[in-house]
Amino acid sequence: MLTIGYIGNGKSTNRYHLPFVLQRDNIKVKTIYRRTPENDNWDKIAGVNYTSDLDALLNDEDIQLIVVCTRYDSHYDYAKLVLEHNKHCLVEKPFMETSEQAKEIFALAKEKDLIVQAYQNRRFDSDFLTVQKVIEEGKTGDLLEVEMHYDYYRPEVPESVHSFDPASSFLYEHGCHTLDQVISYFGKPDDIHYDVRQILGQGRKNDYFDLDLYYGGVKVSVKSSYFRVKERPSFVVHGKKGAFVKETKDRQEEHLKLFYMPDNKDFGVDTLQHYGVLTYVDEEGTVHEEKVKSVDGDYGRVYDDIYEAILHGKDKTITDEQTLLQMEILETGVKNLK
Repeated sequence: MLTIGYIGNGKSTNRYHLPFVLQRDNIKVKTIYRRTPENDNWDKIAGVNYTSDLDALLNDEDIQLIVVCTRYDSHYDYAKLVLEHNKHCLVEKPFMETSEQAKEIFALAKEKDLIVQAYQNRRFDSDFLTVQKVIEEGKTGDLLEVEMHYDYYRPEVPESVHSFDPASSFLYEHGCHTLDQVISYFGKPDDIHYDVRQILGQGRKNDYFDLDLYYGGVKVSVKSSYFRVKERPSFVVHGKKGAFVKETKDRQEEHLKLFYMPDNKDFGVDTLQHYGVLTYVDEEGTVHEEKVKSVDGDYGRVYDDIYEAILHGKDKTITDEQTLLQMEILETGVKNLK
């Protein structure tokens, strides 16, 4: 049994973590810490201790892992505290504000023989897992290009911000999802082209990015905008013999927002209308077009992996090197914005 605690009792903890953890018999949630109990907006979970005493959480000998689900600007301080109290640590993304902070946290964990890692749950998005399946089946031929889009029409978000903060930029907020997917599957790129903008002008929020990552002859593009009335497809894959288009994103977040939880058998599962379309030319020159059944996603797999790492000594799936590379790309992308 892995016994865990949380720092933070907001949307992150209650929407993106607990619904998956509570489905797992080998993980026990013992304590949730929050500074301001009067701001509790979520139903309390039976059997879980809620506290505003951080020391009580940090010094509890039963708790092996503490999960940090707070604002990005507190991740470094909380992660350091957790490690200093000899607990393993899982941190929401973006992992840290800078790569230097990340290096320091990883070094401290190594010194204490502890595990610390980012909660990169989007590795287990259905659309991303389905794209991997299509690429590996080879019907599109040699891979040429992959486009990944994460679009919104939410102009009110950047319009409400009148200062620029690198770590609260759109690239940090959403590039931390898609860049991790790219790094986890393709590795370290040979080169990167950055197009990171403030559509509303200097001194405003970064609200658009378009990064091209090059791997030999393959280009992987990561694109996002707050100003897309019509969303682009979630994924487009081009090979020498075919293409795959997945219009819709993974549905886990959609269901979580509706409080439709993972204990439902069809939670996050694509139906026929959500399947991507594969078009390819076979050896005889015949063109085929077919729908591809989506691979089921599961954000809880992050917890399965960290359970295996802590209790059974398995290697971490989300490695320090991958997280540091992501942090360096994020920093580089926004360094010229003001």
